[in-house]
Amino acid sequence: MTSFESITTLKEQMSKSIIGQQQLIDRIILVLLADGNMLLEGLPGLAKTRAINALAKNLDCGLSRIQFTPDLLPSDITGTEIYLPSEKEKFVFQQGPIFSNLILADEINRAPAKVQSALLEAMEERQVTVSGKTYKMNELFMVMATQNPIEQEGTYPLPEAQMDRFLVHTIISYPDDESELEIMRLNKREASKEKAKKTVNIIPQQVIFDARKEINKVKTSEDIEKYMVSLISATRYPEKFDEELAKLIDFGSSPRGTIALDRCSRVHAWMQNRDYVTPEDIHQTIKDVLRHRLALSYKARAEGVTADQVIEKLIEVVAVVA
Repeated sequence: MTSFESITTLKEQMSKSIIGQQQLIDRIILVLLADGNMLLEGLPGLAKTRAINALAKNLDCGLSRIQFTPDLLPSDITGTEIYLPSEKEKFVFQQGPIFSNLILADEINRAPAKVQSALLEAMEERQVTVSGKTYKMNELFMVMATQNPIEQEGTYPLPEAQMDRFLVHTIISYPDDESELEIMRLNKREASKEKAKKTVNIIPQQVIFDARKEINKVKTSEDIEKYMVSLISATRYPEKFDEELAKLIDFGSSPRGTIALDRCSRVHAWMQNRDYVTPEDIHQTIKDVLRHRLALSYKARAEGVTADQVIEKLIEVVAVVA
């Protein structure tokens, strides 16, 4: 079985327990293949936690769930040194839950900035430093942080610097009525402990590494590269592209946005079984890549203009390089 076929199987197996959220499944796998981290925003009960549990259940990997609360400490995430008189070294490092393959940072905006920043080094450098010693993370590593958009009391908004560390910011909404009906039926089957007769096909980690090697070979033409750079440039200097757009953006994307757009578009192309990137791959991923990297103006916020609407305007005013 090829890497593409294995990833397709993984998506199909996850879809059996995640009903009506196919985009969520696609985005989680896209971020995993892109070797990035994901910020997931959605109302309670929309299968955010269930999705990463389904990924861990079908992929040969470990999963750690960290419930972010106001009293959480950085050492609760990274781990700490403990004193053991019986040991030669006396102080021994006890690993925290961050030392796993998949990390669910649940309701990340409920913890103070000091705790949120405990994730920064692990997310960016794939290592943590405790008491002057550096400890490497696993080769397969992804943080999926969730946040609830409707609860503001007792929450700590993520700083812009940390938001930028996430490869994508995905927003999920309610499922349609047909999916809702199937969700209800699935819940009944699970409550009665009905088990599927088919054995779950666990996907080995090597499939992810092999797929990443193939993704690195996906071609991006010079014209497509220039198009991506133009889109990012339009977020920084919108007045050069459109007068109305300039009134909606205060600050644009950093170079991380360009890198993320390139990585995500190549993964999206590979997931479509192509070895080259098209403008459609860019258009399908750009909202997730840029919605947390744009600082909207007061005018935009006052008029209720969303980041997604600004990105749609970007696509409209930036010409595709022929």
